[in-house]
Amino acid sequence: MGAVGLGMVDCHCHLSDPDFDRDLDDVLEKAKKSNIPALFLNSFYIFRYNGFLLPCLGVHPVQGLSPEDQRSVTLKDLDVALPMIEKYKDRLLAIGEVGLDFSPRFAGTEEQKEEQRQVLIRQVQLAKRLNLPLNVHSRSAGRPTINLLNEQGADKVLLHAFDGRPSVAMEGVKAGYFFSIPPSIIRSGQVNSFIQPHVTRGEIHFKVRNEPQNISISAEYIAQVKGISVEEVTEVTTQNALKLFPKLRHLLQK
Repeated sequence: MGAVGLGMVDCHCHLSDPDFDRDLDDVLEKAKKSNIPALFLNSFYIFRYNGFLLPCLGVHPVQGLSPEDQRSVTLKDLDVALPMIEKYKDRLLAIGEVGLDFSPRFAGTEEQKEEQRQVLIRQVQLAKRLNLPLNVHSRSAGRPTINLLNEQGADKVLLHAFDGRPSVAMEGVKAGYFFSIPPSIIRSGQVNSFIQPHVTRGEIHFKVRNEPQNISISAEYIAQVKGISVEEVTEVTTQNALKLFPKLRHLLQK
């Protein structure tokens, strides 16, 4: 998210999912009307809306679109994707979405976990070589993810929807990593004081499908928890986005 007179930037969305096949143009138009000038798209479907959808490419720890086909990533998956990443490296904002997902369904064995680690290590090294940030997923693997990033010397990191302990998150903060806050935070149960009618309407909407215009829910939530204005939240988060993704400033000023 973020502002500086530019509006909020959505640093993590999946608009190539089949859920958006029928109305992607409408979703993008609603995002623009919500004062969102740029979206970071974690997908290989990247250049139809050049200048608004900003591409990030990477190999996710869970492969397969439909629930019945999903499985843990393999090194072969990475080998297939690397030529595409190399082809578009000069146009990418980040390497992502990458990471670890140790949910028992996907990583029930140590062999699967280790292969996920190796896929992530290779992508951390790729990001360092290309001087690009990492957009990182870490479900059921908060500490292993932070430890691996530290061990590999990753220094430009956005951790998406981090679900580890606060003490582990602080290790990431000390390393200079950034953390994104998705709209689903209002359903987390961690803070019960934020159940308000105007947010409930948004929650009903994104329970079915989340989309970029919902980042305003995150901004409102953060503002209430921290006791500051939404304007300050959007200002600070955009400044953070510009620090982590330096290419963004040039693109937004076009």
